[in-house]
Amino acid sequence: MGSKSQLFQYDEVAKHNHKKDCWIIISGKVYDVTPFLEEHPGGDEVLLLAVEKDATDDFNDVGHSDSAREQMEKYYVGKVDTSTIPAQPNYKLPAQAAAQSEQSSGLLVKLLQFLLPLLIMGAAFALQYYNKK
Repeated sequence: MGSKSQLFQYDEVAKHNHKKDCWIIISGKVYDVTPFLEEHPGGDEVLLLAVEKDATDDFNDVGHSDSAREQMEKYYVGKVDTSTIPAQPNYKLPAQAAAQSEQSSGLLVKLLQFLLPLLIMGAAFALQYYNKK
């Protein structure tokens, strides 16, 4: 890291959200990745999708190499005040929707348990009938 260790508010970092000015937050640190957009192996779209949020999980999920982590240091511009980062939305289905989903899949299973043997028996009788001719 450089000698600069400026503390940014989330709103200030979030303003840097386009191709000509792209900052991302990873592990509480702010990186100006604008000069790296063209070089990023995953393409610039990946980095642009990481703006305006804490991209720590996205970064860790990819499994970056140690050299990639070292390379990040030259893009470091400071830290973010983590108390200013909004909570990430939790994309869980409401309890009622989850229950309806389970209920409808249970109905489908019961229906298949009833119809599948009938279809197999019908096919067996049809084969037996046509083989006699």
